[in-house]
Amino acid sequence: MKHFKNHLPLAVLIFCFSFPMFSQNTTAAAIDRLKKLAQQVTIIRDNWGIAHVYGKTDADAVFGMLYAQCEDDFKRIEMNYIEKLGRLSEIKGQSVLYNDLEIKLLIDTNEAKADYKKAAPWLKKLLNSYADGINFYLHNHPEVKPALLTHFEPWYPLLWTDGSIGAISTAGLSTGELKAFYSGNTDKVAYIEREKDVQTGSNGFAIAPSKTASGNAILYINPHTTFYFRPEIQMSSEEGLSAYGAVTWGQFFIYQGFNENCGWMHTSSNVDVADIYAEKIVTKNNKLFYEYDNKLVPVIEKKITIKYLENGKLIPKTFNTYYTNHGPIMAKRDGKWISLKSNNRSMKSLEQSWVRTKSKGFEDYKKAMDLKANTSNNTVYADKEGNIAYWHGNFIPIRDKKLNWSKVMDGTTSVTQWKGLHEVSETVHSYNPTNGWLQNCNSTPYTVAGDNSPKEENYLPYMAPDGESFRGLNAIRLLSKGNTYTLDKVIADGYDTKLTAFEFLIPSLVASFEKNISKDNVLYSELLGPITLLKNWDYYAQENSVATTLAVEWGYKLDPIIQKVYIDEGDMDQVENTLNFAKIATPDQLVPQLQMVINELKSKFGTWQIPWGEINRFQRTSGDITMIYNDALESLPISYGPALWGSLPAFKSNYQKDTKKRYGTNGNSFVCAVEFGTKIKAKSLLAGGNSGDPTSKHFYDQAEMYRKGQFKDVLFYKDDVQKNAEKTYHPGE
Repeated sequence: MKHFKNHLPLAVLIFCFSFPMFSQNTTAAAIDRLKKLAQQVTIIRDNWGIAHVYGKTDADAVFGMLYAQCEDDFKRIEMNYIEKLGRLSEIKGQSVLYNDLEIKLLIDTNEAKADYKKAAPWLKKLLNSYADGINFYLHNHPEVKPALLTHFEPWYPLLWTDGSIGAISTAGLSTGELKAFYSGNTDKVAYIEREKDVQTGSNGFAIAPSKTASGNAILYINPHTTFYFRPEIQMSSEEGLSAYGAVTWGQFFIYQGFNENCGWMHTSSNVDVADIYAEKIVTKNNKLFYEYDNKLVPVIEKKITIKYLENGKLIPKTFNTYYTNHGPIMAKRDGKWISLKSNNRSMKSLEQSWVRTKSKGFEDYKKAMDLKANTSNNTVYADKEGNIAYWHGNFIPIRDKKLNWSKVMDGTTSVTQWKGLHEVSETVHSYNPTNGWLQNCNSTPYTVAGDNSPKEENYLPYMAPDGESFRGLNAIRLLSKGNTYTLDKVIADGYDTKLTAFEFLIPSLVASFEKNISKDNVLYSELLGPITLLKNWDYYAQENSVATTLAVEWGYKLDPIIQKVYIDEGDMDQVENTLNFAKIATPDQLVPQLQMVINELKSKFGTWQIPWGEINRFQRTSGDITMIYNDALESLPISYGPALWGSLPAFKSNYQKDTKKRYGTNGNSFVCAVEFGTKIKAKSLLAGGNSGDPTSKHFYDQAEMYRKGQFKDVLFYKDDVQKNAEKTYHPGE
């Protein structure tokens, strides 16, 4: 049973404290060392403000990369690590106390410190450079006031070892259950629950030479994340590193991108990588034991102290926590303690995240996959030799195939214990399918290559419980008929805005209206216009489309089952649920919901005839992690619809506090198409711009392009970077 828990919303109020700054507690010798190190690193900012970092060694490149990241958005780097350290309560108070406890149960800082001490020399150099780059930035920028972390440690990256936005796997356990267990339900402290079934997702396409105009493979990289979650950057060294793409703030590897040999795109996976166990707890001589293979084993007890901010003071709260051989106790269900077995951080995962960026081709990349440490992602791959490939997950425990691992497992027997990891060759994958394309849109791998996809009957259920998505259906439709692909044609397919779900839902609505609403019913005259508009709609989201507005607003008011996108083994997927709903829905489940939409639009705007772009907006007015949206301030109309309903370009918008319009918060952020030939050709686009500083011209310089889906040319080669250089400097200058 595996479910990712998304990061806490980065909507965290940042407080400033008067802690000693790095420059005040660091020796002159240490500063001198960092200044000399900085001279080995060159940062060239191109005409889009994107940092191209060049170092003699890989460690030099990491140093420069983190320095450049800090220049662009230090607060996002810091917030990612405050969260992974389980210290959000120190700046936000009791409201996130149990979120911090959850992190501390799942990510052990002592284990991270121990891993750092035993890390291979090459990895330790990178970890040291990570910390050096950030700390040197803080030394040179005393005006920057960290919310909490005034000094970064080299073991921090070992807390968060892949780049996924949903890197914490809890097997469906909720923070509410955790709080209920460890507070005894008497603690009235709140917590932030993860948003269930939120579909941020991602799209990845790989096109083989047989389907491209140039005869070169093409990769389409389209993560759907919280806006501004990842910047665009390049890092190069004289040790064979030259990687370009998106890096998650505060990490030192290119998460989704390419080098001159190959490219990799990650989509969030629903492979089962975590399981929950019902433990049989016994008290004997005032001590706790759990039953395992007919023996009593002592429960491990650990005290965890978390400090939370209250009235300007840090108040400590100590929890007595419990562990079995499966992992921490996280909840109580049906009178039994529930433990979680997971792999939410590992040094091998961090090693894999780095070594794949230096892959020289297909065999190299497969060696990286053989580390079997990527717990959260699927991988779409293409290279200069013309190979395309797909792997559904990577870290997959071997389990008893007679059991349904989406259920709570019996913790009293070794029968339910993991038996090592599956070899990559045993997992769901596809290499160079004859149809010439691969796609994944957070969907089942059994449609990844159309009719040439892996067959479900050949694999164990826990390897791919994922269902189909409407984006998946849309991608298959397009790629099945595509030929002579160029970068622009791949981008055009990637920007197809068809809301496939409504192909099934709207006809059901229309039929229900026409069969059941008589002309003398007041609803008939009220809804005839909207129904007629929807009946004649082509299902494409467009800026000037009133039908898009009606459909999207209506869709969110229907049975929530059709929004369920992450499923367990044996469940119906979103597409099946939607088809079933459309088939059996009664008029009461369809028509009043449209009437509600009409009334709401009339109440807000005086008319229901509101084009989608008028209410679906992109706004970036500040660099705050917690954005405040305002109808009175400048914003741009966006034609793209929600990924939930099938739009390949994702733009998830919501009504915000005190707004009449919807504002986007996640979806398309960094998007890139790359062609692998004798020379790399690539185009990319960012939401807004690369800088988090509102005073920078690169804060908003890609906004209009983002609205129109117009990509910029990627500057991959140093000669091209230098020709378009805006600024060249060493860190600290």
